[in-house]
Amino acid sequence: MGKIFKIHLCGDRIYSCCNCRTHLAKHDQIVSKAFQGRHGRAYLFSNVVNITLGPREDRILITGLHTVTDVYCNCCQNILGWKYVEAFEESQKYKEGKCIIEKAKMANDPSNSIEPQSDY
Repeated sequence: MGKIFKIHLCGDRIYSCCNCRTHLAKHDQIVSKAFQGRHGRAYLFSNVVNITLGPREDRILITGLHTVTDVYCNCCQNILGWKYVEAFEESQKYKEGKCIIEKAKMANDPSNSIEPQSDY
């Protein structure tokens, strides 16, 4: 295995992996915060970096049948969420190519200001 190439994002609000603090996405890449993941709330991002994708599979989700791939941190291999490859219902096509990252899997990078993890 070779050296891992990581992209470092610049900006005020950066979302990072909760395990290793590898940058994942900028705040302005959030499409929606109204999603549900395996472990609670999740965000839909238009673009996510420093990830690897698992195999494609068809899953029945809350909004119907989708082809998805699990998304892993490319540094620590922590599962972060999933990427929509194909949506079978016309109303869900906007999700194609976008990633769901679970809020519980994101961390507050000390050098950046993001929303706190707790709901207090």
